[in-house]
Amino acid sequence: MLFLVALIGFGAYLDVNLQRTAALPADSSASSKGTNWLIVGSDSRAGLTAEQRDQLATGDDVGQRTDTIMLLHTGSSGSVLVSIPRDSFVPIAGHGTGKINSAYAFGGPQLLVSTVEAVTGLRIDHYAEIGFGGFVGAVDAVGGVDMCVPEPIKDPKAALNIKAGCQELDGAAALGYVRTRATAGSDFDRVARQREFLSALISRSTSPATLLNPFRVVPLASAVTGTITVDSSDHIWNLAGLGFAMRGISGGEGISTTVPVGSTPTIGGSSVVRWDKARASALFASLANDERPSSTALGP
Repeated sequence: MLFLVALIGFGAYLDVNLQRTAALPADSSASSKGTNWLIVGSDSRAGLTAEQRDQLATGDDVGQRTDTIMLLHTGSSGSVLVSIPRDSFVPIAGHGTGKINSAYAFGGPQLLVSTVEAVTGLRIDHYAEIGFGGFVGAVDAVGGVDMCVPEPIKDPKAALNIKAGCQELDGAAALGYVRTRATAGSDFDRVARQREFLSALISRSTSPATLLNPFRVVPLASAVTGTITVDSSDHIWNLAGLGFAMRGISGGEGISTTVPVGSTPTIGGSSVVRWDKARASALFASLANDERPSSTALGP
């Protein structure tokens, strides 16, 4: 009984201390079945000391952009995790057409959410955002994450130097691993690594070895509440649902993919990503109807 009371009290404490922002536009007219999360990894350096910024090779930029954008759909047809390349060239309300990650820079989470809703036709129900420092803290709190790295990667820009093979990555190495573009597929390899690592991290975070170990679950909970920002309507139980949906994907029960890509032209001196309109439309139409996407609608 005392354990149950303590557990409820701990959950209430975490919920009260979650960082929240008004991320979901009040005037959204998008409508779709199932539940959709927009998961954002920002390049915010908030919470990092000068020494940590140097160690992690994050630089000292004071602005904030979205380094990672993923959409998680859950429903009766299972879970689907979709990476949205940050260089996707899309219409941004009030700002013409540009890279989708600039929507955050122009108008914060609300403009990013409304942009994603406009180009996918899906209603975003929940929002979660984590910065560089929070990512490192979460990985270290669970004791690192096991990954099988297919090839060695050395990238001074991401403070990364790892060998090929299965290994445990600590927070600093993990951050470099999901940030680096120093592989043949550049950004497309990067978004695949981000999906893979996020699934592995959440699987580790929701495992009995973590949840039943107070020396891991308490630091993890503190890292989550201190560094993850959710929408003003979200609660700790919503994050728990997100975690178990991601755990299903890491266990092979869902689909992990990227928005289908049509071309990567250079516009205005910058390389951008144009979606394959037919296949992307088929992917998002399936999700809007809470149906399992066909293999032909999956990217890149």
